[in-house]
Amino acid sequence: MPEPIFATSYGFRRTLAVLSGLAFLAVSLACGTTPATPPAAAVPADTWAVVDGRIISRDDVDKAYRRTRDAAAQAVSEDETLVAKLTLLNDMIVQDILIAKAAALKLEVTPAELDAAYANAKKNISDEVFQQELTRRSLSPADMRDGLRRELLTQKVIAQEVGSKIVVSEQEVNDFFAANRAQFNVQEESYHIAQIAVTPVREPQVANGTGDDATTPQEAQAKVQMLMERLKAGASFSELAAGYSEDPQSAPRGGDLGFIPVSRLRQAPPQLRDAVLNKEPGAVNVATAGGAYTLVLVVAHEQAGQRDLSTPNVRQGITDTIKGRKEQVLRTAYLTTIRNNATVVNHMAKRLVEASGTAPGLPLASPGAK
Repeated sequence: MPEPIFATSYGFRRTLAVLSGLAFLAVSLACGTTPATPPAAAVPADTWAVVDGRIISRDDVDKAYRRTRDAAAQAVSEDETLVAKLTLLNDMIVQDILIAKAAALKLEVTPAELDAAYANAKKNISDEVFQQELTRRSLSPADMRDGLRRELLTQKVIAQEVGSKIVVSEQEVNDFFAANRAQFNVQEESYHIAQIAVTPVREPQVANGTGDDATTPQEAQAKVQMLMERLKAGASFSELAAGYSEDPQSAPRGGDLGFIPVSRLRQAPPQLRDAVLNKEPGAVNVATAGGAYTLVLVVAHEQAGQRDLSTPNVRQGITDTIKGRKEQVLRTAYLTTIRNNATVVNHMAKRLVEASGTAPGLPLASPGAK
């Protein structure tokens, strides 16, 4: 496993056929004349992207934005809102492709699965408060359930097309242990942690899969809330870290920082220390300082002592680590391939480029508007 890297100082290091108008060839009835091709019909301003003929509308993006980002709770500029929506639109394009793939694979989300995901989303929140929150975001329970259904479908596709194809052999496990034997001699109590770093400034190097980089305190806060919402909906921490973390060292590893001794944790900034110590494996906490955020996942907690492959959880832990690395590579390759094989036109991005980023005549719906 790589040498642990733990963020310090400033920020704990920053985690839809082309829709052209149906063009009819005007075949001249006059002998000897050349057929003329009329200009393509204008694409409606409310069409933000088209994926294999399926439209993603501005309303679709607005609903997803209101579901994942609580912009009404803070002052967000129009430019910042637009950047966030463009990033979300790219995610929705890939999601649309995956949902079409789910239909081809005959994958479905059962009512019981959807009910469980909905109950988890409102866990520890009373029905009254949850409904008030939906109303404040101009969302209905049906909107929320549809968003969860789409996320569950994409997870099923990835599980079948990527996860099910990963095989870790006994030889690979043995080789990993032999190459990292010292790592299993735990000198002192340690915590295995992973992180998603988000900072409020532009990063000189962005190594995550989406290229997403919060550049203002408002963008950073909105990004953290989006990530936490996706984690609550069942998204993989390592996948979100690889896609969104702003720490160039740990993002490619899915945010993995390895085992960190308690002695080092006690020397870390209080916010980070308290997000790890005495937390149960699986817990995700947010540490913040100076406008920067670190989402910290406690992967495991180990007491001091020598481990070998007969030690409980060691073999499984190595298997999970190797599988996670393979899955990350195959998942990235799979998503790139299906995106390349789809016919995608991001009309919103095209309009912005043509208008030098000003997007005239394309007003953004306010976060609370329907």
